[in-house]
Amino acid sequence: MHDIRAIRENPQVYVAGWASRGVEDADGLVADILRLDGELRHAQTTGQDALAKRNAASKLIGAAMGKKDMAEADRLKAEVEALKGDIAAAAEVEARVGKALRDLLAAQKNLAAEDVPDGEDEAGNVEVSTWGEPRRTGPAKDHADLGEALGMLDFEAAAKMSGARFAVLKGQLARLERAVGQFMLDLQTDQHGYLEVNPPYLVRDEAMFGTGQLPKFEEDLFKTGDFSAVFEKMAKLHQSGAGFSYNIYEDLNARYLIPTAEVSLTNLVRETILFEDELATPMRMTALTPCFRAEAGSAGRDTRGLIRQHQFSKVEMVSITRPEDSDAEHERMTACAEAVLKALELPFRRMLLCKGDMGFSARKTFDLEVWLPSQGTYREISSCSNCGDFQARRMDARFKRAGEKKTEFVHTLNGSGLAVGRTLVAIMENYQQEDGRIAVPAVLRPYMGGLEFVGAA
Repeated sequence: MHDIRAIRENPQVYVAGWASRGVEDADGLVADILRLDGELRHAQTTGQDALAKRNAASKLIGAAMGKKDMAEADRLKAEVEALKGDIAAAAEVEARVGKALRDLLAAQKNLAAEDVPDGEDEAGNVEVSTWGEPRRTGPAKDHADLGEALGMLDFEAAAKMSGARFAVLKGQLARLERAVGQFMLDLQTDQHGYLEVNPPYLVRDEAMFGTGQLPKFEEDLFKTGDFSAVFEKMAKLHQSGAGFSYNIYEDLNARYLIPTAEVSLTNLVRETILFEDELATPMRMTALTPCFRAEAGSAGRDTRGLIRQHQFSKVEMVSITRPEDSDAEHERMTACAEAVLKALELPFRRMLLCKGDMGFSARKTFDLEVWLPSQGTYREISSCSNCGDFQARRMDARFKRAGEKKTEFVHTLNGSGLAVGRTLVAIMENYQQEDGRIAVPAVLRPYMGGLEFVGAA
């Protein structure tokens, strides 16, 4: 969310900032925001003035009646009634314009940090560093072919029960996926100091709004609800003869399936005021959860295999910091994600995303891309973002410095540490053998009961 006072005081900063993030008519957008802001403040002032006049006139009515000046009392009563109408009219304008302004602000991306490069899409991203030597010789089968040949990856069975973009993992491959997630969670908690959290997978729309998934990306989310409440309400309405005109959405008691544990973890500080000493060391949390994404905007992309699934597991990292600590925490978080790939000995590179390729809530993002031999290129496996105070404003998450009365918004950060399915893909392809087996990385063997190869007899 954006601070309307900051836009009011520095409109050109927002014109330039939003234009650099792909807003076609940033001048017009800012003009609309300022117009609505002016109308809102005018309505508020009008309502307050009318209220003050009504209160003053109400007091004078008693004085007039005490003097038995009924003509003056009647005049004042008429004035009070007229002012009540003015107050109601101002309140209606304030509610309508206020909603329009909030909705417009809520739909706008975060502004990028100063050191984020310009660019319209992924072509403008900048390679920061690389690690490891990409595998360019030996077998380079696609992970889907490898898994199917082993009889441990079944897309057909998944499609029969769930449709496209689902998979069934079996046997040693299923165990390897479990090992990957457990290893990453242990690494982030035992070595990097993240607090393990087991959060809800279903959240209200307020939580999705807080982290920026709503309202802009609703089509990418899965939603569920309590249909029994709907059926019960319909039966009662039918019995009463009242018909079926009512708000089904409310009775559905709808919840959203989380697209990432970022939603649940970040919202743990929603509507909270922390004390500064609670953030002397950044608040660090992690969770291994299933994630659910409709992938509405990715038709035709990675339709085969495990790269882009509707359901997948991910280890998520979230940090809550003071404003002055967030840049350093961003570097630390990205290094924590890199540590997973280094431990698994998977070649990767770090990319600084350009303004046009960053996510909605991010002010700066590093992507980690792992090498996939079958594609001969790097593919995203982690995204680590500093969101500044953007999400905190949407969630009303604040902190109070020692000795200060006023509060400030915290900064929030999130990062994948890592996406389990994509990590499994990278292991399968980079550790594949000539005979079709998959070597188990050394750090995962304790989680696999000492097994050295997936596909071993």
